[in-house]
Amino acid sequence: MVRTRFAPSPTGYLHIGGVRTALFCWLYAKNQKGQFLLRIEDTDLERSTQESIDAIHEGMQWLKLDHDEEPVYQSQRMDLYQQKTEELLESGCAYRCYCTQEELDVMRKEQSEKGETPGYDGRCREIKEPKNGEFVIRFKSPEEGEIIINDHIFGNVLVHNQELDDFILVRSNGIPTYHFSVVVDDHDTNISHVIRGDDH
Repeated sequence: MVRTRFAPSPTGYLHIGGVRTALFCWLYAKNQKGQFLLRIEDTDLERSTQESIDAIHEGMQWLKLDHDEEPVYQSQRMDLYQQKTEELLESGCAYRCYCTQEELDVMRKEQSEKGETPGYDGRCREIKEPKNGEFVIRFKSPEEGEIIINDHIFGNVLVHNQELDDFILVRSNGIPTYHFSVVVDDHDTNISHVIRGDDH
């Protein structure tokens, strides 16, 4: 079954770009006799507000873009993200990174001076035992091979793995990043089609 979702962040009012995405997701689900879900991505605790959440719900009701299940709130799913984090660490697909911001700044500066693309160099990849101090959780991206993404608009999109960075999954305060929580949620709620602007 086709299942789409609209997943706004409640850091402001619903804007025309968000409405456009919601409409496309809703129309595609209805056209395919599928389901349309609403997910509130409120893991940015500093910027997310109840006023913005209320405005999103009011806007969706005014537009008559009904969702087929109860809304999902990411802030209520922290236990799930923690579980998936532990699974990735145990399987060796993620690791703790203890680099400070100062170390990262020096790293990127040296890379830029050499004409290299700035990115994390993986220096914490092989640390096996937990250390004292703050850390983030990074995804251990494959260093060889390629990934082919089947995009219904652009066709097969080829990504070379050596171009990927070991991006952060969980911040030092324990809050998951967008890149992590969105994938966990899409998988957990069986989202079949992700419709977004091509700037993403």
